[in-house]
Amino acid sequence: MRATEVITLLLFLFPLAYSPGPGNSFFAALGARAGLKGAWPALAGYHVATWIVTLAIGLGLGLTLIRDPVVARALALAGAAYVLWLGGSALVAARRSNSPTTDSEAPLLIPGFGAGVLVLVLNPKAYLIIALMFSQFLNSGENQGFQAVLITSIFTVNNLMAFVIWAAVGQGLASLAQRRGWTQGVDTFFAVCLLGVGLWLLLSAW
Repeated sequence: MRATEVITLLLFLFPLAYSPGPGNSFFAALGARAGLKGAWPALAGYHVATWIVTLAIGLGLGLTLIRDPVVARALALAGAAYVLWLGGSALVAARRSNSPTTDSEAPLLIPGFGAGVLVLVLNPKAYLIIALMFSQFLNSGENQGFQAVLITSIFTVNNLMAFVIWAAVGQGLASLAQRRGWTQGVDTFFAVCLLGVGLWLLLSAW
């Protein structure tokens, strides 16, 4: 790929990666709950899965399967259910955050590597975006294997940078809220955002 093609790819990806969505909402909420450092296991899981799934699609593997309407709907419903579960868990955690028994009796669980993997794997819209990206930027006249690896790596790194920013924003808002005594309110806000995303995914699946 030429430099101009890489720039065009980044411009194509920018609004997709940095605008609000399931992944961004998840990592903003996680950043608010656990901080950027605590979000890294989930970030690693999401982006290891991103690189593997993206490369597989770029090489033409699994395209028939993910285009099957039954499979797509099943993934969408599972993804919606998972995001709703994450939102519900975050809402419960927000309500417990001011409880004096939280630390001693029921420590809060922070989503880790596996949760990050599931957020990607159960998001069929990500597969469609990836397939669209390759349809626009994978040239048939060159070494397609090398191109697929390069596009996959650019896509993954760009996505990682976006999610790190969202997690840092969540951490920053939580830090500000803690100084002002609004911690529970900010945690509740992010939990409601996740529930809203999950509901939107559920409606879209139907």
